[in-house]
Amino acid sequence: MSSVLRPAFSDQGPLTQGKYRPISSHLAIAPPVSVVIPAMNEAENLPYVFKTLPDWIHEVVLVDGNSTDNTVEVARELWPDVKVVEQRGKGKGDALITGFAACTGDIIVMVDADGSADGQEIVSYVSALVSGADFAKGSRFANGGGTSDMTPIRKLGNRVLCAIVNAKFGARYTDLCYGYNAFWRHCLDKIDLDCTGFEVETLMNIRVVKAGLKVQEIPSHEYLRIHGTSNLSAVRDGLRVLKVILKERSNRRAQRRRPRAVALNSGRGELS
Repeated sequence: MSSVLRPAFSDQGPLTQGKYRPISSHLAIAPPVSVVIPAMNEAENLPYVFKTLPDWIHEVVLVDGNSTDNTVEVARELWPDVKVVEQRGKGKGDALITGFAACTGDIIVMVDADGSADGQEIVSYVSALVSGADFAKGSRFANGGGTSDMTPIRKLGNRVLCAIVNAKFGARYTDLCYGYNAFWRHCLDKIDLDCTGFEVETLMNIRVVKAGLKVQEIPSHEYLRIHGTSNLSAVRDGLRVLKVILKERSNRRAQRRRPRAVALNSGRGELS
C-alpha cells in the first residue's frame, strides 16, 4: 500500500479532495477505515463506545448477535450511517468473520462493544498500518498499555499462553488474548479465519506470524466493562485458546514435513 499519513495542508491550501479524511489540523488519511463492532445486548454500552469513535472513519459495521434489547435501534440513533449485519451463527469469532465480510474499507479495526476500548486509540493503529505494518496488534502489556479489567488468574493465563505462542511460532508478543486490533483487509486472504469463539484473537495472532505478515504492537488500555456481564470464562476459553495453539502447531509441523516427502518421492520418479 502506498497510502501514508499526509499533511492536511499543501502549498495550495487545504487538501479538499474527497479521498482524504482529516484526522487533525495537521494530518489527513487516504485509506478508508472500517470499524467492526460485534454486539449482543449492548444497548447500554453503545453510547460510550460510539462517543469515542473518531468522525473521520469510513464506516461502522455493527454485527448484531440476535440481541433481545434495543442494541440495533441505539446504534442507528448514535451513528445514522451504521451498517447493521445480522449474525446467523454464534460466538465472537463468527461475529467478527461476518463483520469482516461486510467491510468496504481498506483498513479494518476490531472494537469490543462493552466500553472497554477507547476509540481514540484508533489513530495509533491506523498510523502503524500506513507506516508499513500489515497487522496492528493491541497490547495491554506493552510499554504505555494497561488494563483495569483482568483478574490475576486471567493475567497469568494470558502470560503463559503468550509465552507458548512466542516459543512455538517465533512471535514476540507481549499480549495474546486481546480483541483490539487493526489490519489491512487483504490480510484476510492470508489468515483464513475458521473459528467461532473468543479464541479468534489468538488464531489471528498465530496466523499472521505464520503468514509472514509484519506485526506492530500498539500500547492500549483496557477499561472495565461499563454495564452487564461478560460471557468470557477464564478456564473454558483458556482451554479453547490452548487447543487452537496446539492445532496450529500440529498443522505447522505437517506443512514442514510435506515438502521433504515430495522431494524424496521425486527422487524415485514419483509425485505425492
